[in-house]
Amino acid sequence: MAAMIWRPARCWCPSLLQVFRFPVAQVHLGRPTMRASQQDFENAMNQVKLLKEDPGNQVKLKLYALYKQATDGPCNMPKPGVFDLVNKAKWEAWNALGSLPKETARQNYVDLVSSLSPSSEASSQGKHEADEKVQESKDIVVTSEDGITKIVFNRPTKKNAITFQMYQDIILALKNASTDNSAITAFTGTGDYYCSGNDLTNFTSASGGIEEAASRGAVVLREFVNSFIDFPKPLVAVVNGPAVGIAVTLLGLFDAVYASDKATFHTPFSHLGQSPEACSSYTFPKIMGSAKATEMLLFGKKLSAREAWAQGLVTEVFPESTFENEVWTRLKAYAKLPPNSMRISKELIRKNEKERLHAINAEECTTLQARWLSEECINALMNFMSRKAKL
Repeated sequence: MAAMIWRPARCWCPSLLQVFRFPVAQVHLGRPTMRASQQDFENAMNQVKLLKEDPGNQVKLKLYALYKQATDGPCNMPKPGVFDLVNKAKWEAWNALGSLPKETARQNYVDLVSSLSPSSEASSQGKHEADEKVQESKDIVVTSEDGITKIVFNRPTKKNAITFQMYQDIILALKNASTDNSAITAFTGTGDYYCSGNDLTNFTSASGGIEEAASRGAVVLREFVNSFIDFPKPLVAVVNGPAVGIAVTLLGLFDAVYASDKATFHTPFSHLGQSPEACSSYTFPKIMGSAKATEMLLFGKKLSAREAWAQGLVTEVFPESTFENEVWTRLKAYAKLPPNSMRISKELIRKNEKERLHAINAEECTTLQARWLSEECINALMNFMSRKAKL
């Protein structure tokens, strides 16, 4: 397939520029307070022609989908064949909008074009601030080098436990990484731990009380896990030490997991009166079988790196002494592979699971919200915090 050429003088309207096959990005532009007129819509189409930089394939798919929805209404075309990658990507982007009204699609198209325009100072400033937010976060450090975007848990004094703010930082980091120039995105931790899971003070220190924390936590968790389900590039976990809770359950959504032989994997949900998350109620039985998944998710069995490898959760285990050098050398080599080919291959592997994973994620979050408010969970959390305070 020929490489895509950026031609700013063309508009993404009925005929989209050549695009490679990427996962369809859902459009979640809010319902406008004012409706764009037909003239606004036509002005936006003309404004697209003036863009000096390629906004990326995902944005162009959004523009195409919104244009079709605004002019033709809901998708009424038959789905292209599996090998018609370009038209299939366009069809899926349009079909994903469902029954979105024409007026709303028109407004969303105008809003999206406005956000891309260099003349939109407010939008440009907003994007700049969003980019800076991740870079300025002291607990989540994001770097990009040698074709790899590295997202680092950087809270070693707290064993890299995840706060609400860190959840938001990671969501934003993944959003940015999905469209940057890197080929691979990798997670790792600073210090002895990879990540010790949730910082339980997310609940005990909530200003609005446990109910508000549970409601907020369920919303954030669902969005957080969805960002992993939908991530289009190869996603690699570089597990440098112990991993606990959600740091473990998320691994079922990664494409490769490399572990130091000093790493351990622990999911103590029942000990804390909680239940599985990050789609692990589905991915773990699928990866390791029901019996082994039960040992981990129900009984809280802690696995060594070798045990996790034997059960299929870990791709490969390395000696601690050579772990960093061997893993990053390998990933730098992988990052030189054709990035579009890796994206397309990942989509073929994962696409049939996405809808199911989103449904499972939603169910798990609803269940967890109820568990967080249960007397059993509240007592378990208080006992845990009491024991921790005595240490």
